[in-house]
This record gives sequence, structure tokens and C-alpha cells, in this order.
Amino acid sequence: VQLQASGGGLVKAGGSLRLSCALPGRLFSRAAMGWFRQAPGKEREFVASISRSGGSTLYADSVKGRFTISRDNAKSSVYLQMDSLKPEDTAIYLCASRQTILTVPATGDAAEYERWGQGTQVTVSS
Repeated sequence: VQLQASGGGLVKAGGSLRLSCALPGRLFSRAAMGWFRQAPGKEREFVASISRSGGSTLYADSVKGRFTISRDNAKSSVYLQMDSLKPEDTAIYLCASRQTILTVPATGDAAEYERWGQGTQVTVSS
């Protein structure tokens, strides 16, 4: 079973994009979800995460106030709304999932996620 990320593209600085990531329902309902990104020549970095219940979210300082993570359990999908995009946001964005119990808060530790998608390219021009 693979995670399917979509919604990337080319946008000018200051613009917006909305990324989506889907996981089959049975797995999604038991999963906390996260978004990470990797720019050319750089290490993968945490972007945002949301707990299984949706009650806990976590953001990297670099995106706080600009990006919003959300989930729709009825559609078995997690979203990343990205506003006020900057050229330094250019990267491949990856979604990841981890099976957890309901009360576990969101985490930015990549090692905690056991399932990863192939990613979607986001390019922000200046």
C-alpha cells in the first residue's frame, strides 16, 4: 500500500498551493500523518504533522503561520495548505504515516513514520 501525494506545481512567490495525500481508509483512520520536504542537495526536513485524532498539530518554525495541515477522515486524506510561498520552499514534498493510538500527539521525528509516499514537486519562483 502506497501513499499518494498530489497537488504540487510551479507557483510565484507569494502564491498558494494545496497538497493532498491519500491512504486507504482502514489504515488512515489509525494513522498520524506528516509532511516532510527535501530540496536538492539538502537533508530531508520536517514540515508539519497531525495526530490521528486531528487534535494535535506541529509545524516547523520555517512554515509556521504560512502552512496549515488538516485531515479529512471521511476522504482518508491529509492536506497541506501552503500560503505566502517563498523560493526557499522549493522542494519535493513527501507525506508519511505512522500507526498510533488515539492519544499520541503529533511528531516531527521522521524515524517515527513507517510508510512514505514518493512525493510531489513544489517549485516557487521569485
